[in-house]
Amino acid sequence: MATTLITGGTVVSSTGRARADVLIDGETIAAVLEPGSVLLGTDLTSAVDTVIDATGKYVIPGGIDAHTHMQMPFGGTEASDTFETGTRAAAWGGTTTIVDFAIQSYGEKVQDGLAAWHEKAAGNCAIDYGFHQIIGDVNEESLRAMDGLLDEGVSSFKLFMAYPGVFLSSDGQILQAMQKSAATGLMTMMHAENGSAIDVFAQQLVKDGYTEPYYHGVSRPWQMEEEATHRAIMLANLTGAPLYVVHVSAKQAVGQIATARDNGQNVYGETCPQYLYLSLEDNLGAEGFEGAKWVCSTPLRSKHEHHQDQLWQALRTNDIQMVSTDHCPFCMKGQKELGVGNFTKIPNGIGSVEHRMDLLYQGVVNGHISLERWVEITSTTPARMFGMYGKKGVIQPGADADILVYDPNGHTSIGYEKTHHMNLDYSAYEGYEIDGHVDTVLSRGKVVVDDNQYLGAKGDGRFIKRGLSQYLI
Repeated sequence: MATTLITGGTVVSSTGRARADVLIDGETIAAVLEPGSVLLGTDLTSAVDTVIDATGKYVIPGGIDAHTHMQMPFGGTEASDTFETGTRAAAWGGTTTIVDFAIQSYGEKVQDGLAAWHEKAAGNCAIDYGFHQIIGDVNEESLRAMDGLLDEGVSSFKLFMAYPGVFLSSDGQILQAMQKSAATGLMTMMHAENGSAIDVFAQQLVKDGYTEPYYHGVSRPWQMEEEATHRAIMLANLTGAPLYVVHVSAKQAVGQIATARDNGQNVYGETCPQYLYLSLEDNLGAEGFEGAKWVCSTPLRSKHEHHQDQLWQALRTNDIQMVSTDHCPFCMKGQKELGVGNFTKIPNGIGSVEHRMDLLYQGVVNGHISLERWVEITSTTPARMFGMYGKKGVIQPGADADILVYDPNGHTSIGYEKTHHMNLDYSAYEGYEIDGHVDTVLSRGKVVVDDNQYLGAKGDGRFIKRGLSQYLI
């Protein structure tokens, strides 16, 4: 098997940093050595097949994006990134594992939904991948099927309090699914918005002539996110189920999660780059139909209400545990345009999978989070939260050699004509400048990105069978 030595760099973990060399044997990390160590020989550089010089750079575990939607049907169209194009873009951005969502739609069997996503992804992914299971129709049959998910390597499922008539589960259905969660150890993931009330707001706005993309955000006020988050927490408290709230955007929802955690409840939350950087006024409120680029749910929040500051603070204090992307891209041409004249028909989603590691590193530069916290919220915690830690999310002997060599002295200009490999006809972060650069990316020991060149191939990625969460208290 091929051997690789990453030498001269600073290995950064969630708990600290140190100068160290990393020896890779095939797909696995074999040793982490002090610089100059002769433990494995006096001239290790000449004994290995490949040497990667990481002098002056950070060596960190590859990013794990635990919330993506490749090829997801939505609103009469389908997310524009396939598993091939989306995972390749992820690799370009330093992410080496994604966890996507297999969908059981209303009237379908859970097993059939999971099989359909396996068929989409198998042999097409550039990096490793796993699945969460969306339960879109909670009934006796789907509840029985949930008993077999862990055997399939799927240890988490997602419910929706939004999208009536498509995905929305009643409180009674949520209660039943959470009872199953408590009994099996499966993690309940929740899209927490009061969808029934939101639909009324949206219909009223359109009827009164308020049809621009800006009103997508107006129709989904923070009260609807806080209320649903509180309701989900109470149902989880009643049943004893662990709860993970996806794409938290409102500071009031953060407060609900923090209170539950202070009370000792297994409640967790993620946020996304769009909620840390983008806003209702500057993006959804862009001139004309341009705001459609940033239509997503939960929506972008008002910058004047200081949600961004509170989300960064929550990341520092661990009231929010990690950052995923909710990557669900739709092109403007032929997709977002479906909502011209009616914001309710704009497909919901933003493409971010390529830029998450860079955007969060900029948070380090700007003083929002520490270097170690960057690693924790982008890799280590996702691995622990979703049953992959030990193989993923850490640089230690025996772990998969998923490694990102990141240059803090480099520079990245984000833009459609600059750094852009997603199958998307615009960049949601056009003009953003990052004080750092993804230099080298290894996926299970194979260099897939190096020196601004893609060296990977379709099919490099494998399905990851995940275990139960390793993050519960």
